[in-house]
Amino acid sequence: MTDVVVALDVGGTSIKCALVDNAGRVLLDNRVPTGRERGPDAVVDTILTTAADLAATGGYTPRAVGLVVPGVIDADDGVAVYASNLGWRDVPLRQLTQEKVGLPTALGHDVRAGGLAEARMGGGRGSRQLLFVAIGTGIAGAHIIDGVPAPGAHGSACELGHVVVRPDGPQCGCGQHGCVESMASAVTFERRYAEAAGHHRPAADIIAAVGDDPVARHVWDETVDVLADGLLIGIAMVDPDTIVVGGGLAEAGDRLLEPLTAALRQRVTFHRMPRVVRAELGDAAGCIGAALLGWERVDT
Repeated sequence: MTDVVVALDVGGTSIKCALVDNAGRVLLDNRVPTGRERGPDAVVDTILTTAADLAATGGYTPRAVGLVVPGVIDADDGVAVYASNLGWRDVPLRQLTQEKVGLPTALGHDVRAGGLAEARMGGGRGSRQLLFVAIGTGIAGAHIIDGVPAPGAHGSACELGHVVVRPDGPQCGCGQHGCVESMASAVTFERRYAEAAGHHRPAADIIAAVGDDPVARHVWDETVDVLADGLLIGIAMVDPDTIVVGGGLAEAGDRLLEPLTAALRQRVTFHRMPRVVRAELGDAAGCIGAALLGWERVDT
């Protein structure tokens, strides 16, 4: 039987789960609804049940569980401190999972896990100082140093989505005004287009229309400018050699990376310009990163 780690990447809508071998290969994968509308206790129960079911899959030998979640994480104590979109506070997820599944468990942050996977196996291979930025429903970042995530003193480092770049901008969910996330996430991008054009279009369709639709062009240019200003702050703070851009908006590929890189080049002064690349692992990055954390528990 093949040794595997049970990997779970918990999101607001679904839980991506997989069995991953020690070479990082996904051998089996699935998604289950998070069910956050049922409340935080029900979400925790879904996580535990899903992990146990995966561990019981025939033909594999589970060695550990790697579990990554959004929000503020205390990885050392294995506690999910806070997640606004899941409604929980101070949940001892590592202990609960170990008791339910009977396997050593690693708890990590979803975006840092994605950055870890990209650093070791994806677009950031070979990087020593990696800045990973996920642009999706929200915007978050991760700083990976020599293949190891840097969580900060309180587990909330590199929250690039909540860097203020337009002080007179709209209020963000965090309470500040003009955060990067409040103006440049995929959801905000769609909403700003709808407000300006009078009708809704998916982000991919708006981007595809940039060459013909003046409203799409205006909103896209503003979005790129906001992202560039936020990334410049990230460059000044952590001096990365590589920026890996992931999340739903990164599916635009060169339509995002080319103007974003050009905007950054116009802004850098004393800074060293990093290479800017697209994430390679797609939405599997979180699960693969969770598995990497799980294998570290096996090794210890």
